Amino acid sequence: MYLIATHERSNVSDLNGQKPHVSSSSTREKLRPTVGESAIKAAEQTSPSRNPIELEREMHKDYEQNIYESIQKGRSIFPNSFYIKVITKRERLLTNVIRNYFVLVVACPSPDWDQTIYYYDRPKETLSLLWVIPCRDACKYLIEHANEVVKEEQNLLAYIFRFYNGDLIKLAKKLNNEQEHSPLLIS
Repeated sequence: MYLIATHERSNVSDLNGQKPHVSSSSTREKLRPTVGESAIKAAEQTSPSRNPIELEREMHKDYEQNIYESIQKGRSIFPNSFYIKVITKRERLLTNVIRNYFVLVVACPSPDWDQTIYYYDRPKETLSLLWVIPCRDACKYLIEHANEVVKEEQNLLAYIFRFYNGDLIKLAKKLNNEQEHSPLLIS
């Protein structure tokens, strides 16, 4: 069994040199156990399942709610459109804990592994998925088995190919109004 700990952190990076605003959920309810306590308890009860479907279901229990909250925070912080960068990380010491970090930014981040990027268009009030890039191992596996990928995962495979051939970094530069061959990237 995997525990998915959603940690919401809103880093606001601004191109005007302002300091980032960080909001963390450091206060917790007295009755609510910590992620570490829950992970240790779960590890003692059962061995971690490697079933990707179970893992995916656990990860997305609170995902939509966190996206909605990120949009609300972004709308209160930014006067214009913004990006939501979702970073998925596996805890090093607690191997059955995976965390999603929701980060708000004004510039399109550079593509990277374990990352999902959304664009919130404020004038239209729409949210668009720009890309999803899984971990390196998943990318490698999907590329090696590209002919066997089921229809439901074809879009994910397309994002992976666009990541590897450089199309996503070109898209990020274009959205940031950077030159295609500029050495500096905003991330």
